[in-house]
Amino acid sequence: MSFVFKPMPVVGIPIKDSDVLFPVRRIYCVGRNYAAHAREMGFDPDREPPFFFCKPNDAESIVPVPAGETVTIPYPPLTSNYHYEIELVVAIGKDGKNISVEQAAEYIYGYAVGLDMTRRDLQMAQREKGRPWEVGKAFDYSAPVGPIHRLADVGELNAADIHLTVNGETQQRSDITHLIWNVAETIANLSTLFELKQGDLIFTGTPEGVGAVLPGDEMRADVDGLTGITVKVA
Repeated sequence: MSFVFKPMPVVGIPIKDSDVLFPVRRIYCVGRNYAAHAREMGFDPDREPPFFFCKPNDAESIVPVPAGETVTIPYPPLTSNYHYEIELVVAIGKDGKNISVEQAAEYIYGYAVGLDMTRRDLQMAQREKGRPWEVGKAFDYSAPVGPIHRLADVGELNAADIHLTVNGETQQRSDITHLIWNVAETIANLSTLFELKQGDLIFTGTPEGVGAVLPGDEMRADVDGLTGITVKVA
């Protein structure tokens, strides 16, 4: 088969203690999945059904962050309110739809630390008009992701400290036990909307404390038991 131009390459995320990469198919993100963050964004955190949005799966959006390295990303255009959001990322390793909560762990390949970088001013402007969030969420270099730890190595993550610092000062800190919809429930809900496939990533939501960064700022994102990532803004 031939194409009119070279197809987009598949983006691979490093896997801890492995020479092979995890090929990314789609990126799903859960909105407002920590109660305290929902409140700081002006919403009632009652446990209503989760909602999802997507980020591109291309090399311009995904930023693999190798262990022990600092990766630099550019400050994006057309924003003056560029926010960090630390998230636990779930990597899917098995195809499935209409997955039950009890079976959800069978579909997890592993976990990673990620940042859902956000042009907050653009997102809020779109939200006020009832329009999609893409310009605020789905821009270039908006999804730094660390090495994936296999479920077989770390077991299910149902409790873990999640925290982010900016220039050495803590800005976000919580525990994944505070997810409104836990990982298994998120997988189950998402699989009723889309057939999940090998290579999918799910950003599970961010805790309270989101805020802006500027060129020169350095972010460190950690989830206990996983490899943290260090990302600098240029």
